Amino acid sequence: MISNSDKILVAGATGGVGQLVVAKLLAKDLSIQALTRNRSKAESMFEGRVEIVEGDIRYPNTLLEATNGINYIICCTGTTAFPSLRWDFASLFQPANSPEAVDGEGVKNLLAAAPQDLKRFVFVSSCGVLRKDELPYNILNAFGVLDAKLMGEKAIIASGLPYTIIRPGRLIDGPYTSYDLNTLLRAKTDGKKAVKIKLGDDLNGEASRVDVANVCVESLFYDTTVNKAFSIANEGERPALTNWSQLFTTM
Repeated sequence: MISNSDKILVAGATGGVGQLVVAKLLAKDLSIQALTRNRSKAESMFEGRVEIVEGDIRYPNTLLEATNGINYIICCTGTTAFPSLRWDFASLFQPANSPEAVDGEGVKNLLAAAPQDLKRFVFVSSCGVLRKDELPYNILNAFGVLDAKLMGEKAIIASGLPYTIIRPGRLIDGPYTSYDLNTLLRAKTDGKKAVKIKLGDDLNGEASRVDVANVCVESLFYDTTVNKAFSIANEGERPALTNWSQLFTTM
């Protein structure tokens, strides 16, 4: 069981899901180390409440300090599914920040740097990774984002480390880029829809970034999520209180 003495590394901590994961971990008084490419951005966002380490999963030599003494890793890194300025085109055919570089090779680099006694590696993947040749996922995968996510998943499973793979539907709500930690801590699911979780890759629809962050954090408290890959979406009427134990037991 995770405890306050455990240290959690959040990769992609300033991204749309990552910043919410950090906020949820803070709300539980857990010890956090934020891995970021941009220290000043992270310092502004998290107001000195988390330990910040500068690194980039695309470059293995930047990860050794970040993973030293870490007990849990939550990997929320990613880039756009289609070519954009975020791809950072080093050359026409080898963008430096492509899905393959981040979600494929980058995840492999993070795994290689992870301590051998790591208690859990949580990875935010995507619905459709096992259906990437079917509509509408073949369109989403036109530039290889699902291929890259699946590459990362396979590397995680092959690593022998305990893992939890989360496959959200189309992300909604946020990202909350106000750089206001109080805003992050108050973030709610705009759609007010219930969380649905299912083993495998069978769900469709939308998934709130807030609830994806919730699942990343809550899964650390349940052994039923160890070495499991499951999809998440929001649908139906939301109960007053989400019963995570029941969701993780019956998925």
